[in-house]
Amino acid sequence: MASKSLHLLQPMITKLESISSLTEEERYAVESLPIKAQALRADQDIIRDGETATQCCLIIEGWACRYKIMGEGKRQIFSFHIGGDIPDLQSLHIPRMDHSLATMTDAHVAFIPHEALRDLTYRFPRLAAVLWRDTLVDAGIFREWMACMGQRSAYEHLAHLFCELYLKQEAVGLASEHRCALPLTQGELGDATGVTTVHINRTLQEMRGNGLITLRSNTLVILAWDELVSAAEFDETYLHLRKRSVG
Repeated sequence: MASKSLHLLQPMITKLESISSLTEEERYAVESLPIKAQALRADQDIIRDGETATQCCLIIEGWACRYKIMGEGKRQIFSFHIGGDIPDLQSLHIPRMDHSLATMTDAHVAFIPHEALRDLTYRFPRLAAVLWRDTLVDAGIFREWMACMGQRSAYEHLAHLFCELYLKQEAVGLASEHRCALPLTQGELGDATGVTTVHINRTLQEMRGNGLITLRSNTLVILAWDELVSAAEFDETYLHLRKRSVG
């Protein structure tokens, strides 16, 4: 059981180490967290708006999103999440959910009881600081999304999102050489950027025509990174990524 938990918690360790270095003792403490693993289907709610959380959800594999259903059934996606993310970490201190969390693809997740996480942070204040820093980076990403919504064109916004999703995956070893997974439909991209599916389609065609990207079989290939960064006016500072060591 211990070795199984170690394997399942490795994405969390990798994510934390993209934020700050961990000591052997801290790494062992994370590996020892009690978890309940579960396989979920795509488009399945993990926790819903208004529910009270007693545990946090670690994404082991697959993609998830935070979202809220607006008037007339319209959905606004607030963020995308990949392996190693704990999208509802704030529920440790604000247990009543003010949005929903759902899978976007088939996913494996691990549920960590709040009490276990509280105990971890009490015993290891530096880990508490790393988790707190993760929530602060999360807030920084929200600010960038707000700026994109309010001030960037659909072309700039989509370019910015692609830069962000690539770098987030690269930081935890899920992407390299400007190629990464992107298992999102045009409708989901529209729900995240606030534009219609038709507009997303036109924008993607324009980006392809300009030689910036290719997108097929759920894989994004960025053909011209510098040009994409320039089109998005992208500054990665807000992600506060610690460069991943290789080898």
